[in-house]
Amino acid sequence: MATTEDTPTDFIREIVREDVKNGKHKKIVTRFPPEPNGYLHIGHAKAFCLDFGLAEEFDGQCNLRFDDTNPDREDTEYVESIQEDLKWMGFDWGDGLYFASDYFDQLYDYAVELIQQGKAYVCDLSPEEIRDYRGTVTEPGKNSPYRDRTVSENLDLFARMKNGELPDGACTLRAKADMAAPNMNMRDPVMYRIKHTSHHRTGDKWCIYPMYDWAHGQSDAIEQVTHSLCSIEFAEHRPLYDWYIQQLEIFPSQQIEFARLNITYTLTSKRMLTQLVERDLVNGWNDPRMPTLSGMRRRGIPPQAIKNFIWRVGMNRRDTTAEIDLFEFYIREHLNKVAPRVMGVIDPLKVVIENYPEGEEETFEAMINPEDPDAGTRSVPFSRELYIEREDFMEDPPRKFYRLAPGREVRLRAACYITCQEAIKDDDGNITELRCTWDPESRGGTTPDKRRVRSTLHWVSAKHALKTEVRLFDRLFMTENPTRTKDGQDFTDNLNSDSLEVRPVCYVEPSMKGAEVGHVVQFERLGYFCVDSDSSDEKLVLNRTITLRDTWARMKGKK
Repeated sequence: MATTEDTPTDFIREIVREDVKNGKHKKIVTRFPPEPNGYLHIGHAKAFCLDFGLAEEFDGQCNLRFDDTNPDREDTEYVESIQEDLKWMGFDWGDGLYFASDYFDQLYDYAVELIQQGKAYVCDLSPEEIRDYRGTVTEPGKNSPYRDRTVSENLDLFARMKNGELPDGACTLRAKADMAAPNMNMRDPVMYRIKHTSHHRTGDKWCIYPMYDWAHGQSDAIEQVTHSLCSIEFAEHRPLYDWYIQQLEIFPSQQIEFARLNITYTLTSKRMLTQLVERDLVNGWNDPRMPTLSGMRRRGIPPQAIKNFIWRVGMNRRDTTAEIDLFEFYIREHLNKVAPRVMGVIDPLKVVIENYPEGEEETFEAMINPEDPDAGTRSVPFSRELYIEREDFMEDPPRKFYRLAPGREVRLRAACYITCQEAIKDDDGNITELRCTWDPESRGGTTPDKRRVRSTLHWVSAKHALKTEVRLFDRLFMTENPTRTKDGQDFTDNLNSDSLEVRPVCYVEPSMKGAEVGHVVQFERLGYFCVDSDSSDEKLVLNRTITLRDTWARMKGKK
C-alpha cells in the first residue's frame, strides 16, 4: 500500500507495511477483542480505531471477538452496547463476529493436547498457595507438589473438572512452563478454573472456564489473526502466548503492543468506571459526564471528532497523557463545521418592546451555519415580548460591559436594534423584566445611517419560544489525574460536585420542536447542545455538549 500525505504512519503500520511487502501474509487480519463486562470508553476507541483502521488501509479484515471467559461479570447488555458503539463510530466487522465461547470445545482439546505432551497438569493448590509458590521478582518459584502427576491422572482429573464432579476452587489446570522464569507470567500459569456459573451464551454446558491468557492467544490463532494489537501492559504476557503457540504448533499470530490512551481529567479504567456506576455516583454507563462512548454519544460528541483526536495523538510505545483541551478542540472544530445555529436562552430575562404593536409578529432570516454557505437561512419569529440572557443586562455596568444597560442600544441577532428604557423589579429588588424600544428602520440588524453598536445579543420570541430543560455538564473530575489521591482518600474524592447543573426553564427557537434524539445544534454565543433521550413530545431536554470556548481553563486561571 502506497503512503500518501493523508495516510497515518507509525511503528505498527511500518511493521504491517513491511510484512505486506515481503509477502509474509496473503491477507492482513486484525481483531478487536473486548470483554463483555462493561461499556466501551475513549481508551478503547484508540484500540479499535487502530484495529479497524489497519484492516481498512491494507484491504484486510478486522474481526469483532468478545473474550467472554468470565461469566460472573458478563452480560448480553454489554455485548449489544459494544456493537452499537462500534457501528456509531462507523466500523463494520462484516461476517467477522466471534466469541471466545465459540472456541470452548477447541480450547478444551488444546488443553488436553498439552496434558498429553506433559506440558499441563491439574493442581490442587488454593489460589493463595499458588501465589505463595510463585515466588517474587527476585526469587524463583517452587514447583507445585502436584506438578509431577502422570498424564493419565491429569487427563482423568481434567475430565472430572469438565464433567462437574468437582466443586468450585477444588483444583485448576496449570501450564507446566518454568517456575524459575524471570517473567512471572511464565511460572506455571493457570489455564482453567472451576466455576459452576451459567454463561450468557453457553448456559450450563460448561463448569470450567479458560483464563484470559489461555483463551486470548489461542483465539487469535484460530482466527488466523496476523497482527494481534494490544496495549502495553500485555507485553509481559507475550512470552506466554508465544510459548502456547510453540507447544501446540498453531498459527503464529504476532502480538504488537502500543501505549494506552490517557487523558487529563478523565478515567480510562473500566474497573473504576464500573465503581462509579455501581455506587450510583453517575446516572449509569451512558451518563453524559462519563468517558464511555455511549455517554459521549448522548452528550452529542461526534464520532469524527473522536477519530480526529485519536489520529492526532497517534500510536506510541510508551504511555503518555493527552490534554483534555486537545480533545475538546477537535470537538469544537468539527461541530463548528456541521452544527446548525439556533438561538436559545438558558437564564431568561423577559423584554417588552413597548413601541412594537401588540398582537403583531414577523420573521427574520438568520444563517443556518456561516461555515457552510450552502446551508441557507432559517426563519426566526419576532414579537413584542422576548427573552434574553439575564447576564446580558446590567443596571450599573462596569466600563467594559458593552451589552444591554439603561439607555444603551444593542443589536438583536438578525433582527433589529433595541434600547433599554427601564428595568422592572419585584418587591425584593430583583429585576423581572426590561422595558425597551426598537428602531423599526433597523430590521435585519442594520440601520440606514449605518450607526454602530458594540454588542449583539441572542434572543427568542416569548410567544413562539419552545420551553426546554437544559443540562449543563462539566468535567467529572476536578484533578488532572483522577486516580492520584492523598492517603486515606478514594479516587471518588476527586469528583467534581458541580459537574451537572440542571436549568429546568429555558427557551429555544420553535425550529427545535420535534428534533430527533442526538441532534446537535449551536446555541449562538453559548455552546453546543444535543437533544437528550429523556425528551418527549411534551418536554424537550438538551444536554450541553461543550462550550464555545475553554471556560474551564479561564475559570481556573490557566489563561
